[in-house]
Amino acid sequence: MRKLFFKTFCVFMLFLIAAESVQAQRTSRRRGTGTPTNPPPGTNPPTTDPGGTVPPAGTGMPPGGLPANIPITFDTASESIGGGKSIRPTSAFDKTFVNERVPLEYEHLRWDDALYTQTVWKELDLREKMNQVFMYGGSGDEGSQMFIDIILRAVNSGDVTAFADEYFRIPLKLEEVLQLTAGGMDTNFVRDLYDPDKITGISISKKNFDSKSVLKLRVKDDYIFDRESSRMFVRTNAIAPVKTMYFENGQERGGQVLFWVYYPDIRATLAKNEVYNPKNMGASRMTWEELFESHMYSSYVLKSTIDNPQNRMIRQYIKDPILALLEGENIKEKIFNYEQDLWAY
Repeated sequence: MRKLFFKTFCVFMLFLIAAESVQAQRTSRRRGTGTPTNPPPGTNPPTTDPGGTVPPAGTGMPPGGLPANIPITFDTASESIGGGKSIRPTSAFDKTFVNERVPLEYEHLRWDDALYTQTVWKELDLREKMNQVFMYGGSGDEGSQMFIDIILRAVNSGDVTAFADEYFRIPLKLEEVLQLTAGGMDTNFVRDLYDPDKITGISISKKNFDSKSVLKLRVKDDYIFDRESSRMFVRTNAIAPVKTMYFENGQERGGQVLFWVYYPDIRATLAKNEVYNPKNMGASRMTWEELFESHMYSSYVLKSTIDNPQNRMIRQYIKDPILALLEGENIKEKIFNYEQDLWAY
């Protein structure tokens, strides 16, 4: 009997202790901003400013939080693409002829003479050895010589119109292009020179677009066999930069097309910019316009109008990546064989 009474008494005392603990937790929650009397070992109790704001951990704020009415400034010095344009000559020789280059006009092709025509969508991986000139990070008179920066300067200056699709139906406003290429905002605290713990202001600056995030380009080409001249013409119709997207673990998950530009619109700009040449042959250096006209790059086919009534990408009906690459090479061979089969040897 005594043992049963002792067990009942112990259970009753444990119930009272648990009830007091729950009541104490509820009381501390109602108080809200109260400082715990017994903080965990190794940590400092949070402090509040007169306005009741607790500075979040890891922000670099002073222990007392931010003072009231702190000035906020916007830094726009770093918003230019690729460093901006030079206001003095950067070379000892005259390069006026480079800035005055004009591309040759295309030969007129009549619709009646187009015996054969196909459209091919290609993709350039700029990480390939043959395409590394697109990623050249040097600077010139106009700023960065990276290919994506050349396109962005032409679009932001209004010389070239950016479109949302490769059929040029939806032109993009400059604000929309800036939003697509926005690098985000960066906030920095301005500290007192003599008292580093004292914050005198907040500086907000716009991050520049990371040009190295564009690792691929898409090109739309038209293959036309002109029976008047008995030759195959390859005309580039559109170019689109593709921004590479990543998962949280750093693995590449795909690409996002930023915008499309009409290639004949940007030919004049490309003719005034030279391609990086490791041999540095002076006046014989190739321009970007000459590179695209000669198709001196490595690419693989994404889609074509050959035997494609459903207008599908190759990877939509061929899941294996190796077989998809082989199908792209098969498309190139079909176009090549058509021209060769017209001749008798």
